[in-house]
Amino acid sequence: MRKADVVANIADKTGIAKVDVLVALESFFKEVKGSLAEGENVYIRGFGSFVVKKRAKKIGRHIQKNKAIEIPEHYIPAFKPAKIFVEQVKDKVSSLPDEDESDLD
Repeated sequence: MRKADVVANIADKTGIAKVDVLVALESFFKEVKGSLAEGENVYIRGFGSFVVKKRAKKIGRHIQKNKAIEIPEHYIPAFKPAKIFVEQVKDKVSSLPDEDESDLD
């Protein structure tokens, strides 16, 4: 599902114009990104948390030069789903028929 599909579904279910839904959705994304950029986590009850995680410094390898390089500590955005959200996904997905591996090719 793409962003356009989400906007269309919300507009159909609520009766709000697609352009208004898109503006609201974009504003939400902007607020989440801004909060995370400032180091502030975003918690949405029943859905999950957008958090900033710290990655420790580590030694990596530059494959072409076959040389060790130091990757400094840095911060990355992450999403942690709420328990109720995880349970809903588990229940729905487990009730779907299993896909045959030959269908994936």
